[in-house]
Amino acid sequence: MTANEDIEPVDVVFPASIEAVLDSDVDGLLDVQEKPAKVTARERLERAFLEVVEFRRAHGRVPSSSTRAIAERKLGARLDGILANDDKIAALKELDVFGLLETPNAPASIDDLIGSDDFNLLGDESGLLDVSDLPVRRQVHDSGEVARREKAPDFQQFEPLFKQKHAELRDGTSKLLPYPGMTHIVPGAFFVLNGVMLFIAEVGETEYKKTTVRENKRERLRCVFENGTESSMYRQSLGIRLSDEDGQIIVQTEIPEILTDDVVSGYIYVLRSRSEDPQIAGIEDLHKIGFTRDSVERRIKSAEKSPTYLMAPVDVVASYRTYNVKASALENLLHRIFADVRLDVTQANRKGRDYDPSEWFVVPRDVIDQAINLIISGDIVGFVYDANAQKLAHRDQ
Repeated sequence: MTANEDIEPVDVVFPASIEAVLDSDVDGLLDVQEKPAKVTARERLERAFLEVVEFRRAHGRVPSSSTRAIAERKLGARLDGILANDDKIAALKELDVFGLLETPNAPASIDDLIGSDDFNLLGDESGLLDVSDLPVRRQVHDSGEVARREKAPDFQQFEPLFKQKHAELRDGTSKLLPYPGMTHIVPGAFFVLNGVMLFIAEVGETEYKKTTVRENKRERLRCVFENGTESSMYRQSLGIRLSDEDGQIIVQTEIPEILTDDVVSGYIYVLRSRSEDPQIAGIEDLHKIGFTRDSVERRIKSAEKSPTYLMAPVDVVASYRTYNVKASALENLLHRIFADVRLDVTQANRKGRDYDPSEWFVVPRDVIDQAINLIISGDIVGFVYDANAQKLAHRDQ
């Protein structure tokens, strides 16, 4: 086509009206998107709370506002903010399928109050119960705690332990110190409360109590007193009483302290036989040295039926709780030290079969104590047992 050629016009037909234009828009190019409805403050609150609910459903716990996980920490802080506002709690009540907004009941006792310590203010890390550096605050307790004590049904098993501890205090192998704090309330520990010695026989299973803020834990103790009674107060309750009433702890001289982080590995026990068999009853200083991972009391429950215990009842004359070491290895070492004075006797078990008890030794009780202390200090390698002198002697003698 040249420049002087005529250009034919293009016919364009315009619609007659705007409605016709809209009707002809079969692809929706002229459609106007609907403006989204404005979200209300209540809807935002409900959406925010439902995210917390979904976290609880997925993880089985409420989100923590102190964790290092940023997403969880945001949800935890959000829940804390809701719990601090009564209006928000009321508005979200119908969405609270897990009871996250429920207000806990007021504690009925001091133990319940300690157990509901949502912010762990009375926990070990806070140090609030360690008041050894503060001025003494005298507090008179009524007889409620004493009234809750009961007679210990198996006190005969613990009585030798109290006698042993009194003997150690007299000869200086143990000493009294001011109550040092809750970390020292562990199984096997001895304390003096209002002039009465007590023994931590057991620490019960940890009880967990969930609240909307955190999960608390607490343990009941079995405290046996030298007057033949026992109680089952919580660890925190005993800690408070020992702090308020100038309680004392009994510790062995020059032996490392035991803390709650130390792991109980077993028990070494020393027994005395009550056998009436003439070949056994007349042997002086006859002791069984054994170990158990369970409690000593349960281990010897049916002693009279077992040739291991010479088919007779036994008395516990000493019990040593071992920490962070293999109790069986300590037992084997003690057996090697006293191998020359092992009891040589054969008995018949309940089925009539001969049995040679291997853990009974003719050795004074105080020598066994000395051997255990030398093992703990690491000096046992320089000693041997002199059966004639009935004492541990230096190897070079």
